[in-house]
Amino acid sequence: MIINKEGFLKLKNFEENAPVFMMNYLNYKEKVSTTGKTGKETYNDYMHAASPFFEQINAEIIFKGKPLATISGASNEKLWDEVLIVKYANKNEFFKLMDFQNYPIALRASALEDSRLIFCK
Repeated sequence: MIINKEGFLKLKNFEENAPVFMMNYLNYKEKVSTTGKTGKETYNDYMHAASPFFEQINAEIIFKGKPLATISGASNEKLWDEVLIVKYANKNEFFKLMDFQNYPIALRASALEDSRLIFCK
């Protein structure tokens, strides 16, 4: 995962006690070479493996869905596979997730052809 330093700094400097929302825009691999599973299946494995970590912080998935059509913007861009929005009580809860030693970030990465993690308020 490539960290956007400017975006990360905005999150780091965001107010302490306000909720933050992370929009995950996901483009799954057709097949994960190490497992033979699809990217979507592997991402589901990641979600299962990550759930104990989410239970330790103040966060919840508030939306998960498939993009269907571009209403405004370039019509020739292929839509990716899924959008996932996670609400964190504050930025520190998100940082806690990033600090867990055994968090399955490699499993997440193996499922994805590409992704965007977009900080929202």
